[in-house]
Amino acid sequence: MLINHKVPYRYILNSVKYRLTYVLVFSVLVYFLTVVYNETLPDIPLAIPAFIGTAISVLLSFKLNQSYDRWWEARKIWGSIVNDSRNLVLQLQALSVKGDPNLIKKMGHRQIAWTYALSKSLREKDPMPEASKWIDSAEIAELGDHNNKALALLQFQGRDLAKLRESDQLDSFGQVQINSTITRLCDAMGMAERIKNTVFPITYRLYLMMIIYLFIALLSISLREMELYFQLPLSLLISSIFLLLEKTSTSLQDPFEDRPSDVPLNAISRTIEINLKQLLKEKEVPAPFPSYGFYLD
Repeated sequence: MLINHKVPYRYILNSVKYRLTYVLVFSVLVYFLTVVYNETLPDIPLAIPAFIGTAISVLLSFKLNQSYDRWWEARKIWGSIVNDSRNLVLQLQALSVKGDPNLIKKMGHRQIAWTYALSKSLREKDPMPEASKWIDSAEIAELGDHNNKALALLQFQGRDLAKLRESDQLDSFGQVQINSTITRLCDAMGMAERIKNTVFPITYRLYLMMIIYLFIALLSISLREMELYFQLPLSLLISSIFLLLEKTSTSLQDPFEDRPSDVPLNAISRTIEINLKQLLKEKEVPAPFPSYGFYLD
């Protein structure tokens, strides 16, 4: 996630450098075609590329809004995960007054494991190296039979919650309250997976790029009387604005990838780990996840 620091120009240019190269080659090609076929090509007034540019602006605005909605929804989901992870430990401590502190600690650690397992799986990485630090060997072996490690960890939480109730360490009211928290965590996991597995229509991006290149071609033909050393910088400047906005929207539409603009899953998971370990009165508490200059991972 980009933070309130100056974003380096190198990062901005790297995001569109290949596309600007394509635009440069395309503009040069169109320019030489207009020189060769100058007599046969019709005069294209600037109003036509201006109209297409307006249409591109509307399409880009729609895509940016939709992409930001996906990103913001993903960030709200992980905000709720932070809250419910804290609530889980607080409820275990408050509602199971005669509860086994070792079991409460075990469930707290398992919640940390669940957070890391979910964040890694959303980024299509192996969750076991991080999650296995927080659970015992029996549960590690049991996780091997599950494709969805995070879902299995929630099942383990429900199993231990039932143990607390069966041993009269927790009354029925407390069981319902804690089970509701676990249910909300499961709901949040499902919503995050829905965003991850729902692809933004790729045809929308394809058609948009085709219209941008059509705009560049028509602009080059309209400006064919202009010298190449004036026309090229102008075409690159105008097209770079559209390309940067399109690249920004494309980055936002998939908020769980491993990119600077994505939701900072590692930083949020570390925050949950810090909070839960402090609630459990543990002495070894890690530092917050560091930023990489202008973004959090």
